[in-house]
Amino acid sequence: MLLNPVVLSVLALVVLSLARVHVIFALLIASIVGGISAGISLEETFTLLIGGLGGQGETALSYILLGILSVMIARSGITTLFIQRVLPYMQGRRAIVLFLLAGVASLSQNVVPIHIAFIPILIPPLLAIFNKMKVDRRGIATALTFGLKAPYILIPIGFGLIFQNIIVDEMKANGMEIGLSQVPLAMVIPVAGMVIGLAIAILYTYRKPREYHEIPTQFTNDAAATNDKTNASWQWQHSVTLLSLAVTLTLQLVYGSLALAALGGILTMLVLRAETWQSGDVIVEDGVKMMGVIAFVMLIASGYAAVLKETGSVQALVQSASAWLGDSQFLAAVVMMIIGMLVTIGIGTSFGTIPVLAAIFVPICASLGFSPLATAALIGTSGAIGDAGSPASDSTLGPTSGLNVDGQHHHIWDTCVPTFIHYNIPLFICGIIAALVL
Repeated sequence: MLLNPVVLSVLALVVLSLARVHVIFALLIASIVGGISAGISLEETFTLLIGGLGGQGETALSYILLGILSVMIARSGITTLFIQRVLPYMQGRRAIVLFLLAGVASLSQNVVPIHIAFIPILIPPLLAIFNKMKVDRRGIATALTFGLKAPYILIPIGFGLIFQNIIVDEMKANGMEIGLSQVPLAMVIPVAGMVIGLAIAILYTYRKPREYHEIPTQFTNDAAATNDKTNASWQWQHSVTLLSLAVTLTLQLVYGSLALAALGGILTMLVLRAETWQSGDVIVEDGVKMMGVIAFVMLIASGYAAVLKETGSVQALVQSASAWLGDSQFLAAVVMMIIGMLVTIGIGTSFGTIPVLAAIFVPICASLGFSPLATAALIGTSGAIGDAGSPASDSTLGPTSGLNVDGQHHHIWDTCVPTFIHYNIPLFICGIIAALVL
């Protein structure tokens, strides 16, 4: 079992990431480990990797365009106005600010389903304030990731409707019926674990002040204007900026395409002269600098997932584990959660791994007498684990993109490790509890 290619590959990914090897190199090396250990040649492994890049092509393009849009918004000066308005209400209230950020992030999954689109727009301009308040950015990352995960796991609206429909459809396809209205009941206990993890992170782990250097960026330069007692006046480009945000949100809701929505917002600002076409080189360069690495990580993560799937080792992992499960539901739940964690952390997406997990878990759960609710809890929780603690998940890459614009927030140690500790551990425990009591 320990020599299974999926296990070896994910262990390589985790060890390299913790050793501060850049996630792109870690993903490439982990792909090679997975391919070679499964008997796939080096050349074929890279062929699979490259062939799988297109799976996240739209996501990567969306991130680049969002980076460009966020730079344009910062250049408009509206962030200065925003910071001047909110600064008096934020001083000395670190815990409240973090809970509010978790609440705002939660809206991005169900009420206004824009996922991580708000992060590169909202967070970078606020870094100057967070620095003054000495807020630990690990707490901010934990709050944001909570909002990016918990709502879609529990509430069948927006992204939650997509996620829970996938669970229902894949369970049915593998021979077990469950109604959509039952899935939220299955996920209550795991989400309760996440709420506890959030409270511990904000009220205990990251409550102490943490110092950061004042490093100028295109965002923090704007925020520095808040030291001036004279309030900035409202101008034409501020109105256009708000319009561009409205256009972005509307296009996202109508067409469901983040890339199209971001492009619409960019064109709105250019056509209405909030930004000049001649500034395109600077804007694009800054936008790519901000989000380009994350876009490439998502592309390579898609290729990495293609390599893992081609090895066929997930099924082999399950078969080897099933041999010594016996008829113990507790042991089966523990093993299934471990398998789910290995698969989803490696691939880095909950939505994309549900079909894989359902094909494995449903037959095992049926043979051991797990109820449909318990089975849904195991599948949903195992999938959700992939969105916290994984170096390749957009729920960790998104917060890092906003918090690291000044180079003071490490993706692995400041985002992935905190979110793994505060969410994956509670999810793991509560997923097993849910499987045993439902």
